[in-house]
Amino acid sequence: MAKENAVLDKKEQMNEELTESFDFDELEKKLQSQLEEELADMQFLAEEKEKIGSPDNLGNVIMDVVWEQFLNQVAVTAGEDFIKENRGLHLDLRKEAHIQTTENFAEDKIATHNTEIDYQQRYDDWQSNFVKDENGNVVTHQTRSGKEEATLVKGARKPFDDERKKRGLVGNAEKGTDMDETVSVAEIIRDPSANAHMTQEERIEFDLSEKNLNEMDSSWNRSKGDTPTNEWLDNPNSKGQKPQEIFDNMTDEDVEKLRQKDTEAREEFEKKKKEAEQKSIEAGKKSRKEEAFRIGGKALRAVLMQLLAELVREIIAKLVKWFKSSKKALDTLLDNLKEAIHSFIGKMKQHLINAGNTLFTTVATAIIGPIVGMIKKVWIMLKQGWSSLKNAIAYIKDPANKGKPIGRLLMEVGKIVIAGMTGIGAMLLGEVIEKGLMTIPIFAVEIPLLGSLANILGIFLGAVVAGIIGAIAINIIEKQIEKSMKRENVDAQINKGNEILRTQHQLQVVSEAKLDHTKSTAAQNIHERHSAAANMMAESVENIRKNCATDESVDDTFDDIDRLFDELED
Repeated sequence: MAKENAVLDKKEQMNEELTESFDFDELEKKLQSQLEEELADMQFLAEEKEKIGSPDNLGNVIMDVVWEQFLNQVAVTAGEDFIKENRGLHLDLRKEAHIQTTENFAEDKIATHNTEIDYQQRYDDWQSNFVKDENGNVVTHQTRSGKEEATLVKGARKPFDDERKKRGLVGNAEKGTDMDETVSVAEIIRDPSANAHMTQEERIEFDLSEKNLNEMDSSWNRSKGDTPTNEWLDNPNSKGQKPQEIFDNMTDEDVEKLRQKDTEAREEFEKKKKEAEQKSIEAGKKSRKEEAFRIGGKALRAVLMQLLAELVREIIAKLVKWFKSSKKALDTLLDNLKEAIHSFIGKMKQHLINAGNTLFTTVATAIIGPIVGMIKKVWIMLKQGWSSLKNAIAYIKDPANKGKPIGRLLMEVGKIVIAGMTGIGAMLLGEVIEKGLMTIPIFAVEIPLLGSLANILGIFLGAVVAGIIGAIAINIIEKQIEKSMKRENVDAQINKGNEILRTQHQLQVVSEAKLDHTKSTAAQNIHERHSAAANMMAESVENIRKNCATDESVDDTFDDIDRLFDELED
């Protein structure tokens, strides 16, 4: 009896230890979850998690390059159109480009951007009055007072003299007088301020005005010549004589009148030049404002064209999606158009960045010229090449690709590089096609804000041809990758199948162990309940026996009960 109890106690201890060591429910749950995951891996094993450098990606690369080139062309063309409308002049809003100063005029620095006044023509006309040496430099001579002045060509005074004679302003032969220009024609011709800001008519008008003309003795006039009055009166001739010493009929009063006349005439001359100079300033401001408005209008139209093109691009993408869908109804079409508009608005930040780029390119082209377009093309090529190289390096470094064979990695990287190089090839080929089409007159026709027809066709045909070549090359690589993927896939499916079988076996073993453990625990519980019942009954009998100790017949009965308990325990 005691030996059997010891065995039961040992089994009970082992069950308790087993229960404490293993949580069969948790282990079964984990194995079941693992099995489900492995089955899911088996189902999706053939799918690639990410397709880098696929033909679809190639198409996106080509489209991005073409689109960037198209928007670049819009901006460059707008800048070139501005130059054409600006008389071939590049954008220049500096003051000196529009407002002509006397100092700059004298140094042949012409405000060529001024659309109100042709200062270049005025300068050329002014310079035509002077004698030039073989190097084109103005020939000079010294006056009686030692001043250096430009030598006039023969006939330089003719327009002034002809107009004076035409008006009959020639003096009086009977009185022996001539009509003298106080500020001489030679002075007016040599004066850079007068020639920069006053027209020929205005200069002649001042020359023949009452303020400037002075009737004087013919001999005085011939002596004075083109010399300013004060200089003539104050400087002696080669014989050391001043005019008042030469001419007996010249009194102090005459000298004072001549000086007064000279002062009045020169004040009037300065006044006329100042008025004309102010007109030049106003004309320059107006011209400057007009040029700013012209480039602003061109840039604004280019930006609006760019935004419209971006919207059209979104709409076309949604239309393609609609055509591919199985349900082609009006309501789905409207839904797709709404999506396109929402997508356009959602990308407004990027559109504004592109608009800023278009604005910059338009203005830069207007300032520098078409070279900006070439610089932008080179930049796009460099950017595309760098992007391709960066993607290739990122693909190799990706932890998800560490287990792939080196041959597979090289082929995937090759696809990425080809996609990038195809974008560059599209640009170069587009240039070649454009040059070829430009030889045909009809393709040289300019389309406002877009450029020539040859340029537009060059961009798209270059992309198509380069895209086809790139797609063929990538397709060849793709087939090799597919063969490698199929072999890897078959091996992976076999390995995954073995893993599933192992997991199923483990799950079966755990389930059987769990069942044995449950049976053992149930038997132990039954035995424990029987033992407890027997002990309770034995205690009850012992109590009854003590109460009936004097009755021998009762003892015999208790002996029978003890034998019964022993049988129950057995």
